[in-house]
Amino acid sequence: MLDLGVFDRRNHVVPFKEALLYTFIWVGVSLGFYVLLLFHGVWIHLGGDASLRDIQGLITTYGHPVNIEGLDYDQAVRVYNHNLALEFLTGYLIEKALSVDNIFVMIMVFYAFGVEPRYYRRVLFWGILAAIVLRFAFIFSASAIIIRFEWVLYLFGILLIYTGVKMFITRNEDEKIDVAHHPVVKFASRHFPVYPTFVRHHFFIVKDGKRYLTPLLIVLMVIEFSDLIFAVDSIPAIFSVTRDPYIVFFSNIFAILGLRALFFILANVIDFFRYLKIGLAFLLAFIGVKMLIAHWLKEIGFTTAHSLYFILFVLGVSIVASLLIPEKRGV
Repeated sequence: MLDLGVFDRRNHVVPFKEALLYTFIWVGVSLGFYVLLLFHGVWIHLGGDASLRDIQGLITTYGHPVNIEGLDYDQAVRVYNHNLALEFLTGYLIEKALSVDNIFVMIMVFYAFGVEPRYYRRVLFWGILAAIVLRFAFIFSASAIIIRFEWVLYLFGILLIYTGVKMFITRNEDEKIDVAHHPVVKFASRHFPVYPTFVRHHFFIVKDGKRYLTPLLIVLMVIEFSDLIFAVDSIPAIFSVTRDPYIVFFSNIFAILGLRALFFILANVIDFFRYLKIGLAFLLAFIGVKMLIAHWLKEIGFTTAHSLYFILFVLGVSIVASLLIPEKRGV
């Protein structure tokens, strides 16, 4: 509400410096939430009235990789909060990294439909707002299923390995958006009256007493459809870090809230990070394998911190390689 009604009440082309400023703000807010969890994470489920038995119940229910046996109450709360904060930060980094590929698709959608850059921000806002609602339903439904049927995590693991391998194999292929044959476009054209041209920033237009959808609304629908496809990968990926639905939701939503600002940064520099897709492919495969052998990893002492270190290493290597290794150009 602040973003739409206070910070941005006009359609304009977002300059790089403004996008960078908002990105720092959203990352700062996310890190502030990490600090809040570090000191008061137990509040999420138990408020201020918690007992050792309550904390142990949460650890058992959501499979947190910590042990509070033999600790007094204050020590147990510190251990629990520290792990919860790490789970949030790790999930946030995973979602933030995977959102880069999502942004690349958004850029192609805007180019394919010929949307004016000054209207990008409006479309992205409503797309992100819809994504928050849909992911809320997706995350808490998936959490309820996982708690009752834990074997679903193995299906998630296989899906992520498949996605990672596919992403690696197709990393050099040119991706294009076929506007005329896109399923969302065909569905909208078949079931609703669609106006043939853009009408400024409007999603609907009334002409001769008849209401039409504008192409800008079709663009919004395509972007939302694309986000749902990406959610199939990103949400299971975070469930590999934690099964606590609140942490999955918070890490997902904090990353999504900063997605619009990140879009305007990456729209200018995305070509420089050509090895990032390889890094994301390895990251998805690692997360998938981790879900399949989670019990064995727990036995050898593999913790949330280890996952965080590995994710930072993979992303760091792919970004540094993109900047240091020059692109080979044909003669």
